[in-house]
Amino acid sequence: MANELDRPMVYQIRVEGHLGPKWTDWFGGMTVTLEDDGETLLTGPVVDQAALHGLLRKVRDLGMPLISAVRVNPPRRTPPTPKSKLREEKER
Repeated sequence: MANELDRPMVYQIRVEGHLGPKWTDWFGGMTVTLEDDGETLLTGPVVDQAALHGLLRKVRDLGMPLISAVRVNPPRRTPPTPKSKLREEKER
């Protein structure tokens, strides 16, 4: 059974200013959201701490002030309860 450490963690990195469209490929795998308040939110999976540091280095290299870097919990799949399993089988 895989544990939580075997999966990439999802991070949100918030920077001051809007990231131009030419830079989105540089942050491959991250969703780039331009916020109305002038900030950019980068969201996506980060495989390990070294990859996180690499992303933060890219932000630094762009000269964009870092506002925050937060690990977020991806939605968890809950296994079906025995009752819901029976219900699913009856519906088939």
